[in-house]
Amino acid sequence: MRNVTIRQLQIFAEATRLDSFALVAEKLHITPAAVSFQIKQLESMVGFALFERVGKKSVLTAPGTTLLGYAQTVLLALKDADQALRAMKGLVGGKVSIGLISTAKYIVPHILARFQADNPGTEIALYDGNRQEIFDALVSGKVDLAVTGQVPADLPISAVPFVSNPTVIAAAAGHMLAGYEHLHLTSLVGEPFIAREIGSGTRQLMDDFFRGQGLRARISMTSSSNETIKQAVMAGMGLALLSRHTIALELRLGLLTELPIEGLPLQRSWYIAHRQGMPLLPIHKHLLGFLLERGQAIIDTLEDRNGALRVS
Repeated sequence: MRNVTIRQLQIFAEATRLDSFALVAEKLHITPAAVSFQIKQLESMVGFALFERVGKKSVLTAPGTTLLGYAQTVLLALKDADQALRAMKGLVGGKVSIGLISTAKYIVPHILARFQADNPGTEIALYDGNRQEIFDALVSGKVDLAVTGQVPADLPISAVPFVSNPTVIAAAAGHMLAGYEHLHLTSLVGEPFIAREIGSGTRQLMDDFFRGQGLRARISMTSSSNETIKQAVMAGMGLALLSRHTIALELRLGLLTELPIEGLPLQRSWYIAHRQGMPLLPIHKHLLGFLLERGQAIIDTLEDRNGALRVS
């Protein structure tokens, strides 16, 4: 292993991710033959086959899986070293990658638009996914920062709240309970609910809210997509507990209505997070400061505008 090169580890890691030597070659600007040669050289040095054919797919062998973990550690350490040295030189750089859990994509672009207006040379790469996918991307170094709900204490992630996230119960505009000025949660007993999948933050919040009042929601449908849930609610298939940010457009257009349930909205927060120990470049620090200082005001202005449009 002493003669293994960083380039070989990089090619190997990309090959496991892209599952195609042709795609690896395109990504790294080399030929497929060069990819194949470097993988064979690596296999010769470690003394094991790293891939095996299963049907039409190449999968990692047990030694390949072991090597991948170490390769990712080495490559991440080099990335951290590069960022630490660039930060010491005061190099701002122009690129930052941000992970977004699915609900956050309804608000974060509005904030980033203001940030880019003030910093036109900044290039932003967005990645969205569920909570676990975003946490994994942050810990592995795939993304620099992430906007998410509260982070579990056992993860090596630092996070601070920066925008409130009110959660409400949405119904179709023509629902029989639409138009009431005040409702108790017991009014919804027996009503069908379209819910997020078990394990999502929104589903946990919904279950806890009902359980806290000695009730249980009647789940008629589940989905991991907020868009699917919104369409199902608009079609009259049931009610849904959703972030108000998620349904702002539909509320403004009168396609959905927010039921005035006692105890709602539930107030949560969006957090901006980064991996503990990750050297923050000036661009990262600048964006963090912007989110903390101006994020809430930008969203408040957006909601005020949406509210004015609904009234008119």
